[in-house]
Amino acid sequence: MNPRFEFGDSVRLIRNVRNDGTYPGKEIGELLIRRGSIGVVRDVGSYLQDQVIYTVHYLEADKIVGCREEELLYADEPWTPSKYEVREKVRSRVTLAVAGEIRTSPGVEGEIMKVIRDLPGGVQYHVHFPGWVLQVPESAIDPITANTEAEPTATEEAP
Repeated sequence: MNPRFEFGDSVRLIRNVRNDGTYPGKEIGELLIRRGSIGVVRDVGSYLQDQVIYTVHYLEADKIVGCREEELLYADEPWTPSKYEVREKVRSRVTLAVAGEIRTSPGVEGEIMKVIRDLPGGVQYHVHFPGWVLQVPESAIDPITANTEAEPTATEEAP
């Protein structure tokens, strides 16, 4: 278990970090640090002897947060921001088909399973729709928010 990052390295967070119950003064599930934020590694440790955990100080937010290695990149590494991330609920904006066979219709809810940032055409996602996991571009899905859950629309703008 060799750590990738060391004390003093500048790193970028590639997933939102929410309170798992270990951050004092914040509710469980509350957003602590937004993806794309840059921080500095202050300590390297482990969890259950099989996961490297980095203590990262995010200067802009003035928060110190524990991050797993897969949540971090060197700050100067290429990174493409995305509108959605893993486990976010979304709704199909258009009819999605594979080889001419319809797999889902506009308004069907799904969940992001994977974010693919390095494709030439831009960010795409593996989205689990009922019965299918489809790879779709950002333009093919809409967020599910408190105001879109009651009445789905295909024209609603993303926040």
